[in-house]
Amino acid sequence: MGEETVEEPRTPRALDATDRTLIALLQDDGRASFTRLAKSVGLSEGAVRQRVQRLLRDEMMRIVAVTAPEHVDLTRRAMVGITVEGDPREAAEHLAKIPDVHQVVLCSGRFDLLAELLCRDDEHLLAVLGDEVRAVPGIVSTEMFVYLKLAKQDYAWGKLTA
Repeated sequence: MGEETVEEPRTPRALDATDRTLIALLQDDGRASFTRLAKSVGLSEGAVRQRVQRLLRDEMMRIVAVTAPEHVDLTRRAMVGITVEGDPREAAEHLAKIPDVHQVVLCSGRFDLLAELLCRDDEHLLAVLGDEVRAVPGIVSTEMFVYLKLAKQDYAWGKLTA
């Protein structure tokens, strides 16, 4: 039998001002060239390439496309507050496997978990909540907060801390 390897949790590493600036620039334009980034931070193109590759390799950032759900047939969004009996981490693992659950947060306060659902319409939302979310072992109650309008969605934290 093979030995099971246990992955040690990563120790967070501090970002320096240049890392933060690169992240902020890539949040504005994830396809920015290394040449343009290098000019903005005052380093060589090679140094910037190495820094960006390190940030990606060390999973300190990801470069992804972010959709506008209301423009791609995902018109119904909701946050679900979830109360769990037992270990909420187990329920979170189950929820994370549901394709229409786009974010799972372990939290304190009134709820043990928060889960964001992205669905096509109300019928789809009801099916995901009733057939998938509430079926997760350990979930004892849910409270759904349907988004009427998204007033702000911003992933540009680097701009605030650069």
